[in-house]
Amino acid sequence: MITLGINAAFHDCAACLVRDGDVVAAAEDERFTHVKHGKRPLPFTSWQLPFHAVDYCLAEAGVTLADVDRIAYSFDPTLLAADGAPAARETGSVPAWDGVMVRASTLADLAKLPASIRLPLEPSRRARATPTTSPWDPLFLAYVVNAPRQLVDGAPHHLRRRFKGATHEQVAERWRYVEHHLAHEASAFLAAPFEHCAVLTMDGRGERATTSCGVFEHGRYRRLRQTNLPHSLGLLYEDVTRWLGFLHSCDEYKVMALASFGTPRHADVFRGLISVDGDGGYVVAPFDLVELFGAPRERGGRLEQRHYDIAASLQLVLEETVLKLVGWLHKASGARRLAMAGGVALNCVMNARVRDEGPFDEVWVQPAAGDAGTALGAALWVDWTERARAPRESHWVMHHACLGPRYGEDEIERFLRWSKLPYRRLGDLAEETAALLAEDKVIGWFQGRMEFGPRALGARSILASPCSPAMQQRLNEIKDREDFRPVAPVVLEERALEWFRRREAVALQAVVNAPPPASGKQSGVPAPFMLFVFDVDPAKAERIPAVRHVDGTARVQTVRREQNEPYYELLRAFERRTGVPVLVNTSFNTRGEPMICSPRDALETFWTSPLDALVIGPFLIEKPQWTTA
Repeated sequence: MITLGINAAFHDCAACLVRDGDVVAAAEDERFTHVKHGKRPLPFTSWQLPFHAVDYCLAEAGVTLADVDRIAYSFDPTLLAADGAPAARETGSVPAWDGVMVRASTLADLAKLPASIRLPLEPSRRARATPTTSPWDPLFLAYVVNAPRQLVDGAPHHLRRRFKGATHEQVAERWRYVEHHLAHEASAFLAAPFEHCAVLTMDGRGERATTSCGVFEHGRYRRLRQTNLPHSLGLLYEDVTRWLGFLHSCDEYKVMALASFGTPRHADVFRGLISVDGDGGYVVAPFDLVELFGAPRERGGRLEQRHYDIAASLQLVLEETVLKLVGWLHKASGARRLAMAGGVALNCVMNARVRDEGPFDEVWVQPAAGDAGTALGAALWVDWTERARAPRESHWVMHHACLGPRYGEDEIERFLRWSKLPYRRLGDLAEETAALLAEDKVIGWFQGRMEFGPRALGARSILASPCSPAMQQRLNEIKDREDFRPVAPVVLEERALEWFRRREAVALQAVVNAPPPASGKQSGVPAPFMLFVFDVDPAKAERIPAVRHVDGTARVQTVRREQNEPYYELLRAFERRTGVPVLVNTSFNTRGEPMICSPRDALETFWTSPLDALVIGPFLIEKPQWTTA
């Protein structure tokens, strides 16, 4: 069975293709369109489908849209009424989780929705949003309902070839709407290397759920609890992101980095907003950030100590709250392992505290944890359920995230020749690249299949030596990033514990009522997806100053040979030259641009930024060394 997964309702629009339980391809649309996050999460952008990502997935599988057996869309409009309120649904013999159905909806289920919508002529001028609804909701709902027809008819002209032949009737029969948080959950428990695990997902919002948790065991998934709008840890973090002068639903990771420079002197303010009920849920009280903290920072304005302190306070209380939730989930699920997804699970500082101070033996976070990953989850869920829940041991496990386009040597070389650029083939890819890095050259690294998710993991990366204290500032200048943002290390997995260690427990007030960590708790490695922070070993800190953040931590990626052999061999070659099995790894892009995808993207970014060299496949391009008189 061939299943196409689509995320398009909010942002990070993406596609994934699954064939009989195995993931063939997955990619975000931004990598093809050069629009960061694909689009902004606005109601009137829900019409936009990830046609470029769908086209790639179909091409990778060697099929057309007409060949696809199921299309899984990661938002269920039947959970909403036209006015944005929860729609009533009959449960019949199908179990429900707080009103959310365990099965995917078909187009026939749309009969439960009103046949027409009412939309104010000037929604943004004459109507006001409430904490749970927006005057734009009817238009948003209409676009989601019409997505099947848009998929058939709306592909750009240059992509039409792989969409031809599919009819409205075929797509309607094969279409499945998957509840947004169920798609997040499935992207965790159906991709994790666990047969039995607890599951926690947190984001801004789905149809109405904002946080959900459950347990996967005996080939079944059971949701234990969900928190609904307007109560949302993700939306709270978004609101503070906006108040701090950053772009919400985009720059939350900047707030996490900013927090390390502050003191959580306002933690009690945020603690007063969030009430955890002790039963897996929480309530966020209404708040006005201007009343609490004064005028917001203007975008690009000067960062003051109060901004650092507010970020630190928010980050601390998020961590405290999530630790309480996972303490309850551990008891309620009876599981020793935890799988996480949802945009909040991209907060690697929080993840590290869940790993180190929480009660679970192992914590696994899906690398495309944001909304892009719901394309993966929706496809996996529909494939798994409609193939009668095949035995878990026969299913695909997400050992790596390199699921995007690949470009062969011949294709790359043809493009280099066509571009009339001087290049040479490397005799020893690892050794010659390591030599450049040891000279403090900053290189673009383009190898193999592109990563799925927001982290560069050694396929589309900018690499540098971590040994110079000036390298972080230099990389931020190359990428036109804020000075406070850290850069991350990649390390040989077998050497990781010599250079990095799990974070020291932080003494906090009223953090979590949870049992002490089990004796079998994971040692802290592997960490292949750059989703946890570690403390840099103090004895090694002076040798890798570029990757050590102001708080002494680093967001670490570990690598084994079987995960990415060229990347692994490069690290070994660099260690032979320097004694350091660590490199700086940051995403291959510049400010405002998504991570690169193609050889053309690589060359354009290389020549429009101060990178020193580009290693693309087996080929090397270096910039001429200019001297001034």
